[in-house]
Amino acid sequence: MIDKTNQWTPPRLRLNLRHLEVFVATARGGSTRAAADRIARSQSAASTALADLEGSLGVELFDRIGRRLQLNENGRALLPRAQALVEQAAELQALFSEEHAAPLRVAASFTIGEYLLPELISEWTLRHPQSQVQLRIGNTSEVIEAVAGFDVDVGFIEGPQTHPGLAVRPWLDDELIVVAAPGHPLAGSTATLRQLAEVTWVMREHGSGTRLVTDAWLIRNLAHVRVGFELGSTEAIKRVVAAGGGLGCLSRHAVAQSIDDGRLVELRTRLPRAVRTLAIALHTEKRLGRATTDFLQHCRDAAPKPGRSR
Repeated sequence: MIDKTNQWTPPRLRLNLRHLEVFVATARGGSTRAAADRIARSQSAASTALADLEGSLGVELFDRIGRRLQLNENGRALLPRAQALVEQAAELQALFSEEHAAPLRVAASFTIGEYLLPELISEWTLRHPQSQVQLRIGNTSEVIEAVAGFDVDVGFIEGPQTHPGLAVRPWLDDELIVVAAPGHPLAGSTATLRQLAEVTWVMREHGSGTRLVTDAWLIRNLAHVRVGFELGSTEAIKRVVAAGGGLGCLSRHAVAQSIDDGRLVELRTRLPRAVRTLAIALHTEKRLGRATTDFLQHCRDAAPKPGRSR
């Protein structure tokens, strides 16, 4: 005779993945209409699923502000765990159907996203043809926001900014250099600190990682920094500098091709070297899937080392 008194009985689950999927999509989109668009369901079905989830948990997950739904304390506590469960379910599904694998979502600041990651992503997709990568490029502040809001799986940043919910890990070193047009009056000589304080500079916009590091470097060493242009694109800065609009301070990675082509020259100066660390930003409460972990390892192994250009 079998004694059943000590057998474990699993708890009755009141949640389902569909409800959690709607919750995560609503948290990202700010409304059940936006959630319905993200997951290809009707708005009424999304609203019902969200109401069922809140009823099952016995708490409200959003503050209703007009037509907007904003996560409250309960929702913020649930979001990382719900997203992890939804992503794990997608991974399980992908075990048997490669075409359903969720794309890897990456955000990167401009220097990294435009000059370092494209080649790394191309190499990755050649080795993993079923693995899709979605790359979003913005300034460092925007990348941090995307990682903190669970909009992306991983972020690559170039500034010293951080966020209490993020873990920032060093990735590789980068050097900032001063560039000028070949015909600039200071080209071909070693510029003094006084000369650098008197010229016009072409800078990235505030919020950019490059701008944060550049400001700290130049202000610490020059009596005055005359900013003539503030631009939101590294390519725009290179064009203005090449046209003689002023000096630029950019990543060596970003200007290597332009220097090789002769459109820009590296200016010799009496400034100390400016080496910064590019970093990987991850949410502390996000579980990394296998694809993310493998991709990060690929980026660490294949990224250009100091003194090696791509």
